[in-house]
Amino acid sequence: MFAGMSSALSGMRAQETRLAVSANNIANASTPGYRAQRTDMSTLPGGGVQATVRDTDGDVDLGSELMETTEASLSFAANAAVFETGADMWQMLMTIVRDDRQDERR
Repeated sequence: MFAGMSSALSGMRAQETRLAVSANNIANASTPGYRAQRTDMSTLPGGGVQATVRDTDGDVDLGSELMETTEASLSFAANAAVFETGADMWQMLMTIVRDDRQDERR
């Protein structure tokens, strides 16, 4: 349960980075000499994902950035749903444990 929540949290952080990079690209699209940045995702050894930002030699493509922000938002929401499900499961487990302890005292 905690491993899933940890992986979901790392996914949310990675998507947050991805969204920030895309927003920065959009904000600087008209800046002379600005080169777009990209976010690369890699799997962490213990589970989860990590985002790494790299510079490119290319200009900003606003259509690609729109897709990037959409994908990052959807991925963040999916990871948030996994995290919330894990939190709900934890709460349910704690309720069961509490109820069992109360039954033992009776």
